[in-house]
Amino acid sequence: MILNHLWGIYTQPKEEWKTIDKQHESYFSSLSHILIIALIPAGMAFYASAYLGWDIGAGSTSETIRLTMNSAMAMSVAMYFGLVVGVIALAVLIHKLANAFETSPTYTQCLEIAAYTATPMFMAGFGAFYPQLWFLMSVFLVGLSYSVYLLYTGVPIMLHIPEDKGFIFSSSVVTCGLVLMVILMASSVILWSIGLGPQYT
Repeated sequence: MILNHLWGIYTQPKEEWKTIDKQHESYFSSLSHILIIALIPAGMAFYASAYLGWDIGAGSTSETIRLTMNSAMAMSVAMYFGLVVGVIALAVLIHKLANAFETSPTYTQCLEIAAYTATPMFMAGFGAFYPQLWFLMSVFLVGLSYSVYLLYTGVPIMLHIPEDKGFIFSSSVVTCGLVLMVILMASSVILWSIGLGPQYT
């Protein structure tokens, strides 16, 4: 069932990873989880950018910035596909890295790890209900921290490797994830520089 581990990864992460390991879901189910959960940050980014506006600055210098409907929609769609591709790419990297650690998970198992690890970071998109940059960054950092925690707790269980190897493996995955994030940010800058940047109201 889609999203059926969502509550467990927050309330009892280690036990939930064990449940996921025992009851592996299909590739389609794992992919569906990503496709649904990625709607949260993309949808909230659209709503905040087009309707609520972003407050830049502080005090009397604060300025509310909104995007045009078309611009907000285009950026949200690009964000959605970027997030989905990023999680799938992370799953591919996990699958490739596993060979160096003498374990051979299926690609679906790697996709499960990537999907459920990314979930708290995507759920942080709800922070856009209060479109203050400092608040959103704080919520994002909390989501990112919990995603990293899930990765470190889930890898030894899902890949059936000792915790010390799991720590090294997870650290490698975090490094690859940071590289992917930089690539996405660089791609955004390139698109903006060629005239595909946001249009303000």
